[in-house]
Amino acid sequence: MRLLLDTHALLWALAIPEKLPATARRAIQSADNEVHASVASAWEISIKVALGRLDFEVASLEGALAASGIQLLGIDLKHTARIATLPHHHRDPFDRLLVAQAISESMTLVTRDAELAKYGVRLLWREAAARKRGPRRAGA
Repeated sequence: MRLLLDTHALLWALAIPEKLPATARRAIQSADNEVHASVASAWEISIKVALGRLDFEVASLEGALAASGIQLLGIDLKHTARIATLPHHHRDPFDRLLVAQAISESMTLVTRDAELAKYGVRLLWREAAARKRGPRRAGA
């Protein structure tokens, strides 16, 4: 399975994996899966650090990704073109880009944001609270 980590999932996978639900953690750690993080997440992390909303050593991100085996996914014109076709279920531009990338690259998005399922993207998370909110998409 090809996975794309949402920004919070990336941060937790690198720094505090125990915060991830077991289903997501197992999928990220499985050698059978390709795990990716978007350049958009690195950008979002940098912005939050600059605004004082996140305590993270941005300079360590490249090394942390390499050490964890998480591959960096660049932003391509096909990703930006896909954003233009998405309905307006969500206002966060980073989430919309991640959805566009996941759809364009046939990836499953690892996120706790169940609202993103409205875009038809495959989600993976699973925790008790998420299951109480209603049915989940395939792979969730």
